Amino acid sequence: MDKCENMRTIKNERFDEERALYASRGLKIDGCRFEGPADGESALKECRDITAENCFFDLRYPMWHCEGLTVNGSVQTENCRAALWYDADVTLKNSTFNGIKAVRECRGVTMENCDANSPEFGWRSADITIKNSRITSQYAFFECKNIRADGLCLEGKYTFQYIENSTFANCRFKTKDAFWHAKNVTVYDSVLEGEYLAWYSEGLTLVRCRIKGTQPLCYCKGLKLVDCTTEDCDLAFEYSDVQAEIRGGIVSVKNPESGKICADEIGELIVTGDSRRPVAAEIFEGGKKIYPER
Repeated sequence: MDKCENMRTIKNERFDEERALYASRGLKIDGCRFEGPADGESALKECRDITAENCFFDLRYPMWHCEGLTVNGSVQTENCRAALWYDADVTLKNSTFNGIKAVRECRGVTMENCDANSPEFGWRSADITIKNSRITSQYAFFECKNIRADGLCLEGKYTFQYIENSTFANCRFKTKDAFWHAKNVTVYDSVLEGEYLAWYSEGLTLVRCRIKGTQPLCYCKGLKLVDCTTEDCDLAFEYSDVQAEIRGGIVSVKNPESGKICADEIGELIVTGDSRRPVAAEIFEGGKKIYPER
């Protein structure tokens, strides 16, 4: 049975007062608008089992401390700041989120066919599933846990920093400093474009990925690249423990601490005398071992 069948329905109404539907239970909101001269905040705070369909939100802090929340076919404008905080069991579908800090400290979030333009999106949230969505965010998913994303396109700067136990597939990331300090993360069949990828990460695995940008994958522990390609990647793997299989070439490799790196072509191998750590990785070019020399 559709849970909406047992819900009270509010249709095509407008709300602008403070805490307009505070602490509501079992409510379907259809075609409603949260806007107006009263400029009230926190319209759906402390609610349970709420479905909002085809709604328009233009006021601040609409969905705090909610449980069992579904937002479908709806729009949140840039005025709808800090929209979803401290929520649990949240489904976001076919909707647009344009307010700053749209999702924070939420648990159990499913996001499908959505478009978000929201600085500081998703901070300190957990158990997140994302499908076929687009996110533009300067600083997205800080300190999140248990992300599962398929078909996510994300553009920003400081993305996925300090995340843990997450998996990504068929994604495209154009972002600077992505995956810094990330732990136990696997990325499949994706494009990762940007500077300084995944420094200080632990247990990062990239499978059949395309990696683009300067100075990637430095200071890493337990790093694995499986059947990956690179573009414009120079000064890679500095002070990293790495197992890498690279199809095609890489511009340069610098002072890898340990592990094994195999590439069809290495433009330059840089092993400097002033390295602060021992350079003990085995390095192969075109199937031939080039470091350390026998």
